[in-house]
Amino acid sequence: MKNLLTDNPVALQALMSETIFSTGFSVQEEASSSVSNASITPQPSVSTGSAEEFIYQGDKSTGVLFILRYPEYPYFSPQAEEAFVKTIGALQLTPHNVAVVNLANAHNPNDFKRIMQFFQPKKITLLGVEPASLKLPAIAHNSYMKGKIATVFNTFSFEEMFVDVQKKKLFWGEFRTFIGS
Repeated sequence: MKNLLTDNPVALQALMSETIFSTGFSVQEEASSSVSNASITPQPSVSTGSAEEFIYQGDKSTGVLFILRYPEYPYFSPQAEEAFVKTIGALQLTPHNVAVVNLANAHNPNDFKRIMQFFQPKKITLLGVEPASLKLPAIAHNSYMKGKIATVFNTFSFEEMFVDVQKKKLFWGEFRTFIGS
């Protein structure tokens, strides 16, 4: 099969909405699995108490944190949310067992130390957020930096991956290794 190359945004959107990876399960294994594959709309974990320093969605106790900056949306654009759910679903994760924080929300501090104290993550994925904006050392795209407590994976936003299929492929190759480690 030849490589398909396009810069048409509609075609790229269609390509990004397709699953291009495998979880290693057969259809029979998935059918017999006790895990439901029902579509889930994540609800933000918003607390009105003073103890909650961040507005986020999901579960911070799992140690997996996604940091993004979408000023136009509470978390993701509709297309990015769909791609996010499919991507993490391929690794047996759901929006309910990871934490997602949007730093564009004025309530959320853009302070890495406070993020670490509040979420206590082990794996952090920066989706289009520049490490320098959090006063982190430079981390190349699709690379990670291992710290004493957590590993930070710096990658592209889903919008960047929608328009550049090569970025999507690079992301997926590193992301599944990062989450699996």
